[in-house]
Amino acid sequence: QVQLVESGGGLVQAGGSLSLSCVASGRIVSINTMGWYRQAPGKQRELVATITGGGATKYADSVKVRFTISRDNAKNTVYLHMNSLKPEDTAVYYCNADLYTVGAFFTSWGRGTQVTVSS
Repeated sequence: QVQLVESGGGLVQAGGSLSLSCVASGRIVSINTMGWYRQAPGKQRELVATITGGGATKYADSVKVRFTISRDNAKNTVYLHMNSLKPEDTAVYYCNADLYTVGAFFTSWGRGTQVTVSS
């Protein structure tokens, strides 16, 4: 069984910074792309950023320059460093990973961590 656990969410003022982390654990053989998504109240879940096993990154236009995604492959961990936060960044942030276990390939999701940006 595979588990993704996010941490680092919280309340921050506009213009501030926050860092999230997500650790994947369980019978993992390897992990391909890892990413962060977010869902604000009343809105659909949207992509924030992804990073491949080789380090190639992709960002939503709304967070480019302000957010940085990184990963530590040895620790099965992905990070999201968020700067210049805006109230519209308020959402539940979910970690996601495309991974191989013994005999299977699937996408796993974490339960999410709340990020609230006050104006």
